[in-house]
Amino acid sequence: MKRELLILLVAFGLLLALAVSSLAVGAVPIPLVDVVDWMVNQEDSGLSVAQRTILWDLRLPRIFIACFVGGALAAAGVGFQGLFRNVLADPYVIGASSGAALGATLVVVVGVKLSLGGLGASVIGPMLGSIAVVLVVFVVGSLGRHASALTLLLAGIAISSMTNAIVSLLMFLNDQKAIVILSWLMGSLAGSDWSVVWVTSVAVPLGFILLWGLARQMDAFLLGDAASQSLGLSLMQFRMLMIVGASLLTASAVGASGIIGFVGLIAPQIARLLIGAKHCWLIPMSSCVGAIILVVGDAIARTVVAPAELPVGIVTAMLGCPFFLSLLLSSKTAGRV
Repeated sequence: MKRELLILLVAFGLLLALAVSSLAVGAVPIPLVDVVDWMVNQEDSGLSVAQRTILWDLRLPRIFIACFVGGALAAAGVGFQGLFRNVLADPYVIGASSGAALGATLVVVVGVKLSLGGLGASVIGPMLGSIAVVLVVFVVGSLGRHASALTLLLAGIAISSMTNAIVSLLMFLNDQKAIVILSWLMGSLAGSDWSVVWVTSVAVPLGFILLWGLARQMDAFLLGDAASQSLGLSLMQFRMLMIVGASLLTASAVGASGIIGFVGLIAPQIARLLIGAKHCWLIPMSSCVGAIILVVGDAIARTVVAPAELPVGIVTAMLGCPFFLSLLLSSKTAGRV
């Protein structure tokens, strides 16, 4: 336990250091020592009004969103991998991300404006879309005599493709709103502001707490249906709670930043190597690693073509695709699909 806690604390410290450092980079670079001085002294720092505005109104909320979104996608990845008992499952592959994107697209196209428990339509729409798609994948992939983790993954890929086609159709029929929808699909943190931070800071912890509360049940579930039931686990209730928790995390991330792929796949694998497979440690460690990946990815997106910037979804896809292929080609993973 001491070892796991130490590793988690070191990872969290690294995340804090990278988050502070990323405040200094961008189209308008600000010396790191001045950034630290601003964080300590605020108005009494030596920064100009323009530099303080850049830090407070643009970069700081963006860093918070990067941490929330990266952590949410990583925790959701752990949830879906546990639910499907497959290390290749993640919100992007299973279809939860595309379902959330469809929900977000419908919100944009229809112009829905509602609020429930402090959550706006931009979160509720993606959450309902995510839950609906994952339920369909789970039902379709479980049909037949030879249902397996592989059939679930294939069902996820097929239904995700259909969902993406519907999103494309809606874009075609609503070309005046296509730019807004396209920005969701590419995944970007450029529109982050404090209002997005407040909404995300409510939704993401709810999903995280729900998943983390299921950590011991997730450990038991990996033993198989018969063994987990013998330990008193209600499979139907467990699966429903897992779907709701992981989909809420996915929807919150998509609602804040659009589709950002592969974070939910990469982060859990790295976390398992560092801290092991026990879910009470794996979930927070994966969230921390996911936040680190997205903070670094966003810093790259803001600087590699400065003064312009890349959508961070492009950066994570370019980093994640080789990692995903290496998992597919590894004999260890292939035997677990």
